[in-house]
Amino acid sequence: MALEQQGVIVLPGYMNSGEGHWQTRWEARYPNFSRVPMRDWDHPACDAWCDTLDAMIAAANAPVLLAAHSLGCLTVAFWAARRASSAEVLAKVAGALLVAVPDPSGPEFPRDAAGFGDVPMQKLPFPSIVLASTDDPYGGVPFSQACAAAWGSRWENIGPRGHINAESGLADWDEGQRWLASMA
Repeated sequence: MALEQQGVIVLPGYMNSGEGHWQTRWEARYPNFSRVPMRDWDHPACDAWCDTLDAMIAAANAPVLLAAHSLGCLTVAFWAARRASSAEVLAKVAGALLVAVPDPSGPEFPRDAAGFGDVPMQKLPFPSIVLASTDDPYGGVPFSQACAAAWGSRWENIGPRGHINAESGLADWDEGQRWLASMA
């Protein structure tokens, strides 16, 4: 199935994804991509973020893919492990692209983020791909590999691309779109 035909929920991280970010560019390109409407992007609370994600997935009329970045990745893991409202809601997720997983114990992790420590390390109930950069200041390769192994995710190293955000110069990031489409 092509991305034009697949419902996609876009889940940015801390402070949202602004202009030039691949998530924002994907939303502009595909009308079937919808951003999770978090109430507070600057002071993320894990439970609130998980509840907002749960409500959006529950409202979906068909299976969806998740395109998560940074703190959005941890939100997916916490939601799937501890906050999904039902098995029926979990079953609506066809797959998740988890980009630039941040390490809550790392020195660069946002201090305004609450409740994201003790990352669930159990298999996700849907296919997933973890993408990592070799020079991501928010999460190192060993942490993302450990998450991918625990979550049952395919792990991919995309080389030195920073936090895989707007500053990484990815533009529409065709390679990322292909990884997302591979789960459709």
